[in-house]
Amino acid sequence: MSDDVDGAYDNTHRAFLQALLSRQVITFNEAKPLLAAIQTANEPERPTLQEDISHEDFDNYVYTLNSAISPFDFEIRSTLHQTTKQKIYALVNTTSDALTQMATVHSADEITFVKRVLDAMFDTNNTQRAEVMAISSMQALKLAKDANRRESGNTQAQNAGLTMSQAEKVLQSMVDEGWFELSTQGFYTLTPRALLELRGWLMDTYNDQPAEDDEDEEEVHEKIKFCQACKEIVTQGERCPKLACLARLHAHCVRSMFRAQGNREECPVCKTAWVDAPPVGEKAARNARRSTGGTGGRRSNRMRRDAAADEDSDASGGGGE
Repeated sequence: MSDDVDGAYDNTHRAFLQALLSRQVITFNEAKPLLAAIQTANEPERPTLQEDISHEDFDNYVYTLNSAISPFDFEIRSTLHQTTKQKIYALVNTTSDALTQMATVHSADEITFVKRVLDAMFDTNNTQRAEVMAISSMQALKLAKDANRRESGNTQAQNAGLTMSQAEKVLQSMVDEGWFELSTQGFYTLTPRALLELRGWLMDTYNDQPAEDDEDEEEVHEKIKFCQACKEIVTQGERCPKLACLARLHAHCVRSMFRAQGNREECPVCKTAWVDAPPVGEKAARNARRSTGGTGGRRSNRMRRDAAADEDSDASGGGGE
């Protein structure tokens, strides 16, 4: 490959940046044919094959681009996808929050709806009992429906909100623009790119801030938690079996965490044995439904009622000879 990649910012870097601007995220394997085509166009007499592109070449491009775009509050950051484990590179804005960026292409009603979906992900569906941090399609559409009902009863409302079909289009646009991803089970979650770009905003919005004059108050409540191994946000993974503990791990970080602890399979914070660790993510929603619904839950309730009736009978002398 051309040695020019190690030099100053040039037209090949501009071409690669333009490609990143159009797609926002990229992997190394996706970048290889792209960089090969850019290098070939730059030097047609010396064609470059994608097999010629090394990871070092790619890293040099990223380093040079970051040096060039940092004064404009942009940066190429990387993270591992929480389920596929694939390394993702994303072009992110380091200053303005996502809602400000979305406002350039979305209406006020659409932004309000997106904010309501985020609140459901990281507040409503994020409790100590079940850290889901995702929202089903039906739940998301219901948010638009409920909002319309509230606004219809408010004579001062200036906007009618979104219809169900409009809400569906907004959700699809969030997927198309790389903010949300939709799982095979019908749950919307934030993409790796969104987590990289929204890191600060999510913490400021959903984590309680300590009061400056209350040093002795209880521990600050954290809705946004980070992996003990890679230090990235966890919205899909595992949590410490001791529910009060704040330790979280991505599924792909568990083994590396244990190796770092000398193969001790215990929580890195409270030292509880890491056995049957509760899930974080949409699996937590399915587990919660199984534990509270279905015939098993009704049978359990009936057994408790029968046991209570037997205790009352014994206490009153019933059933004795």
